[in-house]
Amino acid sequence: MGEIKYEVVEEIAVFSESSKGWTKELNLISWNAREPKYDIRDWAPDKEKMGKGITLTKEELISLRDALNKIKL
Repeated sequence: MGEIKYEVVEEIAVFSESSKGWTKELNLISWNAREPKYDIRDWAPDKEKMGKGITLTKEELISLRDALNKIKL
């Protein structure tokens, strides 16, 4: 597999931080110079390493928001 290039266009939220400094974040990211998408994943402190995550279009993020708003916490 080739090198994956990314650009963090906008840092939106940090949900949590582990004892080793990794953070779970929601960001707007351009993958391989494509149109930016919303992305939830774990990041190393220097943003050089990342964990597995999920990438969402704006429409998918809106659907997720609406579904979360229905949950009674």
